[in-house]
Amino acid sequence: MSGPERDPHATDDPTGAGAPADQPVEEPVAGQPRRSGLRNPEAAVRGLGAGTLALEALVLLLAIQPVRVVGGDLSGAAIGVVVALAVAAVVLAGMMRRPWAWNAGTVLQGLLILGGLLHWSLFGLGIIFALVWAYALHVRRVILG
Repeated sequence: MSGPERDPHATDDPTGAGAPADQPVEEPVAGQPRRSGLRNPEAAVRGLGAGTLALEALVLLLAIQPVRVVGGDLSGAAIGVVVALAVAAVVLAGMMRRPWAWNAGTVLQGLLILGGLLHWSLFGLGIIFALVWAYALHVRRVILG
């Protein structure tokens, strides 16, 4: 092969809009929800939620040692709570197809904020990730309606 293979179903539209020139482009009709433009909006939103939870789990696990060294007295109970919350975040990230997983993710953010009773840094992380989760819920509502 001397060059890249051409997709037989691809259009020659230089704008990348994807609509053939002989067909009119659909305009949004008043009263109907606007389409997001995503091929699979449900999967995109699930990926956003799963990515958010996976990032949260990673940050929680990586934060244990610096908090222990710099933050002072991080008790064994606090470390156990952090590890349990990280495991719960990973499990929820894998279950984002379930409709209740979004509610469980919200509860997880509340539990992390309550973890602030064990150490102040958990409260700070809880606030940060609660804001990120709130943004993910906002994006979900905008895309899926």
